Formats: sequence, C-alpha cells, structure tokens
Amino acid sequence: MLIEVEKSTLLLVDFQSRLMPAIHEGERVTAQAVRLGQIAKLLHVPIIGTEQSPAKLGGNEEAIKLLCEKTVSKVHFNACADGLPGVLPRTRRQIMIAGCEAHICMLQTALGLLAHGFVVRVVTDAVGSRKASDRDTALVRLQQAGAEMVTVEMVAYEWVRSSEHPAFRQILPLIK
Repeated sequence: MLIEVEKSTLLLVDFQSRLMPAIHEGERVTAQAVRLGQIAKLLHVPIIGTEQSPAKLGGNEEAIKLLCEKTVSKVHFNACADGLPGVLPRTRRQIMIAGCEAHICMLQTALGLLAHGFVVRVVTDAVGSRKASDRDTALVRLQQAGAEMVTVEMVAYEWVRSSEHPAFRQILPLIK
C-alpha cells in the first residue's frame, strides 16, 4: 500500500532536549525528524508531538516544537493511554512515526496505534534509543506486529509521487 499524503499524519515521539544527548546518534536522528517535518509542513501534513513527563524531562527540542501543531503531554509510555488517538485527525489513518526511545515510548505508542486500527509506518532513520541494539530490536518487533519500515526519503517521494508535484522543487533541497 502506498503512502498517501492526504491520509498521512506525522507523529514525533519524545524528542526531548534532556533525553536527546543520551540517544545513540541523537543529533542525526533529530535532524532526520526535522527534515521530514519540514517536508510534511510543505505538503500540509499534520504534525503531532508527544512529550514524556515534560516537567521532569523537559520539553521537545526547539526545532521539533516549532513543527508540531499539537503536543500531547503524557505519563504513560504508550501515548494512546494519554489521549493521542483523540488528537489525531480522523480522516488521516496513516501514521508516520519517528522518535525516542525506540524500544520504549515509540514502540509502545506504535503498538497502541496499531491496536486502534491505524496504519503505522516507522521512519527508521528518524528513530533512536540509547543503545543501537534496543533500537534495532524495537524495529524488528514492530515489523512483526504489522508496522511498515520506511525512511525519510521513501516517505517524501511517495508523498509527492512525481517530479511535477507543485512542491517538489521546494522539497528537493530537503531530500538531498
């Protein structure tokens, strides 16, 4: 099944400023999420963020905050338990999910979304954990649970479909 821009929402899970320095390749993971968020903005794809116990862990990185239309503050590792499904646009059932920690909050939130009937696509190059092995194991588990693995470029090119898309020239520098 192709990724459809008009049915997509981008979900950015816990890119929190106090957490990111501990994430394996955290700067690269954040940069990829920001890049995808900028592409989503150009294509009018809604962007939702989550923050785990922000009073203790701080808010999301500033670049992530600026992209998000809404941010769900949560105490559960699965954001669905804190109302995420009610915040997501009803007609947009394809969720592109990126975030940290892959094996905890991102994993449990993705599993929760699958249980709610969403199509979940994990943007693997915008996902991180403290240890690479935790990240990799989470991706395997999610794939086994029915989530699809994608990359930022895969999503971007499927969203625009053609080099003749009106936003393609604006998106191209973000892809390269």
